[in-house]
Amino acid sequence: MLFDFDTLDAQQKYKLLTATVVPRPIAWVVTQNSKGAVNCAPFSFFNAFSGEPPTVCLGIGARDGAPKDTAANIHQTGEFVVNLVHEAMVQQMNITAIDFGAEIDELAQARLDTIPSTKVTPPRIAGCSVAIECKRLVTLEIGTARAIVVGIVVAMHVADEAVRDASRCYIDTPKLGLLGRMHGGGWYTRTHDQFEVPRINENDWWSGKR
Repeated sequence: MLFDFDTLDAQQKYKLLTATVVPRPIAWVVTQNSKGAVNCAPFSFFNAFSGEPPTVCLGIGARDGAPKDTAANIHQTGEFVVNLVHEAMVQQMNITAIDFGAEIDELAQARLDTIPSTKVTPPRIAGCSVAIECKRLVTLEIGTARAIVVGIVVAMHVADEAVRDASRCYIDTPKLGLLGRMHGGGWYTRTHDQFEVPRINENDWWSGKR
């Protein structure tokens, strides 16, 4: 069935994209404003887009016609931390998704502890198997209701038990226990169900070794 996006409203477009572009990694973003107040919120319009320079992107919507706290804080300070969500922390992540007012500390509401970051001011969330320290490269305003924040990764923390060989940067990805966002208001997926498809070398392809 064809869905002509020229004929759909914003909610319909959102529903189609989020129901089909799955699973999406979840950026559990911690920011801090210029006065020192810390904010935490999850975003599933997120991914890594480049290895060199190491780049991640966040899609952040507006709230009541104004930038969300995450976007406002990144605009003020240029720094943020992307924590990846371990399946054991899904309920706490869900609490931080509540549309609290700017004066509310989501970390306190979810009873989350933090650890100081090494290269940026916002802290990282204790217990997350991955935390990515970022500095804003550029913010792209797309329309009136959404911004794409492009960040340069300046440091990454990975749980010791998931590091197979630190000198080679080999990570045991299944041990990270990460979640992905699926469709609808509250569907998620674990990342345990995996299978391997080896890449095909071009010479092997033409020689019939496939």
